Amino acid sequence: MKVEDKLKKYFSMTERALKKVKISKKLNKKEKKIAENFIIMSKSYYNDAKYFEKKNDKMNAFVAICYAHAFLDAGCIAGFFDVKDSKLFMVD
Repeated sequence: MKVEDKLKKYFSMTERALKKVKISKKLNKKEKKIAENFIIMSKSYYNDAKYFEKKNDKMNAFVAICYAHAFLDAGCIAGFFDVKDSKLFMVD
């Protein structure tokens, strides 16, 4: 698979995940702040990936989009997000 194809796949997957992710209502104030920061970091890396893609820097775009999705997965593993979609998130 070419880098371009992987970028397209991961951009699509991360866009859908960002729309679907919900912070768990069971969190205390400190945990909620951490969860919010996971989402902020994910969106920041997503925007970085778009920037790199626009500059035709495909390697850095791919690295950034992987980080973007990794923050969402890390939040799921830590129990900060209420998600049930095992195709978009590490929740199994």
